[in-house]
Amino acid sequence: MSGPPHPRDARSFLGHPRGLLTLSGLEVWERFSFLGMQAILVLYFADTVAHGGLGMAGNTAASVTAAYGTLVYLVSVAGGWLADRMLGSYRAVLWGGILIACGHYSMAVPTATMTWVGLALIIAGTGLLKPNVSTMVGKLYATEDERRDAGFALYYMGINIGAFLAPLVIGWLGQKQGWHWGFSAAAVGMTLGLIQYVAGRKGLAGRKHSAEFALPPAAMRRATWLIVGGCVLVAAVATGLALAGWLTMDRTVDVLTVISVLAPVAYFVVMFRSPRVEAAERGRLRPYLVLFAASVVFNFVLFQSYSTMTLLAADHADTAVLGWEFPSTWYNSVLGGAEVLLAPVVAAVWVKLGKRQPHASHKIAYGVVLGGLSFLVMVPATHGQSGDWKMAAWWILISYVLLGLGDILLETTGMSATTKLAPAAFASQTMALWFLSLALANGIQAQAVKFFGEISNDLYFGLNGAFAVVAGLAVIAAGPWLRRTMHPVH
Repeated sequence: MSGPPHPRDARSFLGHPRGLLTLSGLEVWERFSFLGMQAILVLYFADTVAHGGLGMAGNTAASVTAAYGTLVYLVSVAGGWLADRMLGSYRAVLWGGILIACGHYSMAVPTATMTWVGLALIIAGTGLLKPNVSTMVGKLYATEDERRDAGFALYYMGINIGAFLAPLVIGWLGQKQGWHWGFSAAAVGMTLGLIQYVAGRKGLAGRKHSAEFALPPAAMRRATWLIVGGCVLVAAVATGLALAGWLTMDRTVDVLTVISVLAPVAYFVVMFRSPRVEAAERGRLRPYLVLFAASVVFNFVLFQSYSTMTLLAADHADTAVLGWEFPSTWYNSVLGGAEVLLAPVVAAVWVKLGKRQPHASHKIAYGVVLGGLSFLVMVPATHGQSGDWKMAAWWILISYVLLGLGDILLETTGMSATTKLAPAAFASQTMALWFLSLALANGIQAQAVKFFGEISNDLYFGLNGAFAVVAGLAVIAAGPWLRRTMHPVH
């Protein structure tokens, strides 16, 4: 349980503990580096070798990008465990940031080999950092501290500031100066984030202590050797299979999709069968399965903003303003910008409505529907188009604003519901569930995007968007049952 902040820290950043500024600043730079690199990654994969890219087909590039996202969120589950049992949250975030920075510096080296090395480091680093920063935010406040929700709102705004700035800077460098210049900017951004994280460490909880639920020394040594040995074994097997010609890019993507499906299935089976889960808690897990599926559907659409939507914008979006051509990746900034502007509006609406605001399940459902509508907007925008054609900017702007609003509704409500519906015996692992929904969304996306370019754009976006809208409406239809079974979630 979190303790109260030190009195001298209580009101030093907009009425919040000063550690919130440190963690929000870190998140700004982490998202700047991660999403900035993500904005140009699929284009780098799809660009010709002569222009410095890897020469992949567009749908293959989108599939590999989704597989990368799958690994990031799968590893995040392990990152939470490592922080709880071995490293402690402060050190987990610190080492995660160092690995991320090293990964971006590696990708700045213009060779294909260093690209894959860099991505591996970023996956490992993000897995350590991402699930544990939010945990550290929670530790800044006593459990009953009324500032907690507002603190998380400020923290979430930091995430979206990074998401807004990243494509503007890294996208411009990548598309206008060269892909590896963009990767270099991501490296510098993560380095700045690490510097201010270490400089502000005095305001952070847990910086002088080991893991909160540390393993006994003997078990710690065994776990260390098992982790090191497991990583070496996996690397050796993967290298051997690759040299033998079996582990192709397509098969790697397929394997990751299978893992993304099996991991949450195994997690839910363990929880439903665990003797430590009481009957009432098991009853609350059933409605959570619906919310979990809703998260998968929405994020399946959301993550395509950095794959199929990025490719569509690069090829067909109008990027001319008064005769000046701006990078197509600047469209990606609309999503982060929309969330920065709309989040306070949504919060004010909920406050205004008070007890009359929609149930949590309806908020999540509305988010899914908005995600589907963001893709359906692209149907008239792309219908009947072929060859070299240009799409008006407002089509993408509308799509991303709808998607951003949907993200605000679903993510904030879904994460809160996750912590309330999870069994007490699994309380410290609640975020693992949410990250597994993101991993599964990417795993499914890795397969679906293979059809991008193989069928017409209007059919592709229409099918994906219609599926999401139907899924959202199904959650709304299940509203009466969800309201009865989701207590104490309102």
